[in-house]
Amino acid sequence: MLMLSLLIVVLDNSILNVAIKTISTPAPTGLGATQSEIEWAINAYTLVFAGLLFTAGLVGDRIGRKKVLLGGIAVFGIGSALAAESGTPNQLIAYRAVMALGAAFVMPATLAVLMNVFEREEQPKAIGIWAGGVGLAIAIGPITGGALLDHFWWGSVFLINVPIVILALVLMTWLVPDSRDPSPGRLDPVGVVLSVVGLVLLVYGIIKGGELADFTDAKVLATIAAGVAVLAAFVIFEKRSDHPSLDVSYFRNKVFSAAMSAIALVFFALMGVTFFSVFYTQSVRGYTPLQSGLLMLPLAVAQLIFAPRARLVVDRFGNKATTTAGLVVIAATLGAFATFEADTPIWLLEVVFFLMGAGMAHIMTPTSVVIMQALPREKAGSASALSNTFRQVGGALGIAVLGSVLATSYRNGIEDKLGLLPAGLRKTAGESIEATLGVAGKLGPRGKALVDPANDAFLHAMHVTALCGVGVALIGAVVTALFLPGRPPAGRKDEKETELVAAAD
Repeated sequence: MLMLSLLIVVLDNSILNVAIKTISTPAPTGLGATQSEIEWAINAYTLVFAGLLFTAGLVGDRIGRKKVLLGGIAVFGIGSALAAESGTPNQLIAYRAVMALGAAFVMPATLAVLMNVFEREEQPKAIGIWAGGVGLAIAIGPITGGALLDHFWWGSVFLINVPIVILALVLMTWLVPDSRDPSPGRLDPVGVVLSVVGLVLLVYGIIKGGELADFTDAKVLATIAAGVAVLAAFVIFEKRSDHPSLDVSYFRNKVFSAAMSAIALVFFALMGVTFFSVFYTQSVRGYTPLQSGLLMLPLAVAQLIFAPRARLVVDRFGNKATTTAGLVVIAATLGAFATFEADTPIWLLEVVFFLMGAGMAHIMTPTSVVIMQALPREKAGSASALSNTFRQVGGALGIAVLGSVLATSYRNGIEDKLGLLPAGLRKTAGESIEATLGVAGKLGPRGKALVDPANDAFLHAMHVTALCGVGVALIGAVVTALFLPGRPPAGRKDEKETELVAAAD
């Protein structure tokens, strides 16, 4: 039942990935959302989700994780139904935020309940299965989304959540045990507000810079600076608070910090790639949403195969070697995207997706185990919240930064080809490949001249963006190689785990 609740939260984002192009298409097929609006539809979810995870973990520790789990799933279902009926991109953004409000209370509760149900020696295996569930959702999401988009309107990708939510509510009321922290912390509303405001300002500035193709614009710089300042104030406030939502002292443990950094950096790179790969497969290569979803199947299959077994690799080679190798594999697969062209054999994309899933499985499982075991068991909600927060913030920044790099590179590449268009259409047509192709379609035969330049500009932008992702993944590999623990001698394994807990206390 925990896996079912996890499934619907992860399923939603993976379904949305294949719907991006459809939602970008002008009405009546889609909402005519610009690239920046699509980024906000994704990031409205991730930012609210990340900003509330601290509090969600504490609320679960305080009033009981089962109650929080049930309430979160119900809110998620209501938000899904509203999102399905959105009439404008702004409405979709708002309802995605409502969905995130519910999801924020679901994700940490699933892992916290899991950590209380299983004994310490069984936790790595349980976490591996939990991570495999993420892979299953990644597999089901794009295929389900593609099938729905082939037969129904775009809102069906959100409406599909509602019957799953109802089933989850019935079964979890009956089957899932409740648990809570015997000495829970106090809530930290000031910290929550500062973290959400700071992240929103930072991400808004980054996305706006990509939309304008000008990161030196005064408003862009001022917004980014304001976001950094608010986040700095958040850290200072948390250090001085006697009931912080983010206990900064945890990060004195280098192992804990390195594991958190690895999770954030890998999702930074992967979310950015997922964002542009949908436009590559659907806009440049001409695949349908269902075909595009099926093309991502190797990534999910690799997750499903390797995530539950990654602990065996860790037992043999240690956390450091396993996680560092996983990040190097991610860097290599991102580098492969920098070589893809409009006629690249599609089987190469399948190989890259499979290797990407394998690399991700060998990062998520060992780092999750390190993080969850670095804190006392009764703080499972906080550990889960921190892990998921860094993953979501890394993903949100990945979409914002790499999405902005993609938008800026694309606009610079297509600008010279839009001179024949009326002045009022040039700005719109330069926002994304989907916007260019949309304008081209309205121009009839004259518009065909824009198709090849649009594809060429997008491919160049994709190459630049992929190389940025390579750099981020390699930074993560260096961090884990320097700070994650190696493989302890067999006799010191239990002693090492005790040291990890002591270092975090």
